Amino acid sequence: MNEFSRVYGEALYDLSSDESRDEAILMQVRAVDGILKREPQYVKLISARSLPLAQRLSLLEEAFGSRIDAYLLNFMKLLCERGALDQFHGCAEVYQARFNERHNILPVTVFTAVPLDEERRTRLKEALQRKTGKTVELTEKVDPELRGGIRCEMAGKRLDNTILTKMDSLRRALSKKS
Repeated sequence: MNEFSRVYGEALYDLSSDESRDEAILMQVRAVDGILKREPQYVKLISARSLPLAQRLSLLEEAFGSRIDAYLLNFMKLLCERGALDQFHGCAEVYQARFNERHNILPVTVFTAVPLDEERRTRLKEALQRKTGKTVELTEKVDPELRGGIRCEMAGKRLDNTILTKMDSLRRALSKKS
């Protein structure tokens, strides 16, 4: 993430938080970020200097005006004016991080060989919440190559208890003894 995204993402968060609208705007930031990722041509169009600024702003208004909070729409217009709509994703990441920090939320990505059933998901989430003292938001990813077990990635840390990792450790240990 670059300095521009950090400064602008934090500014949007501070404004929405001051107005107690941070959660509602977070949902919209996520939705808009998803749309912009799926429609890179739209970002190119809105960023095209060959179109007059007024027309680019009008296109943003048409696409999002009645669907998102005025703060978020004005934020997107500001990015457009700065020629930086392509920085929206970075700003969204900063916004999410600030929201998580303020609300004591810890995002955790969980990798398993097969999808977790509801009971295991609940037990894992509760154990992580007890261990961290934070509200855990799980994102699950299935990777059949893990063979079994679980790997959690959170706050720059990795807890790996997968069969694949155990097999690699055993292989290294056996090769050292040979």
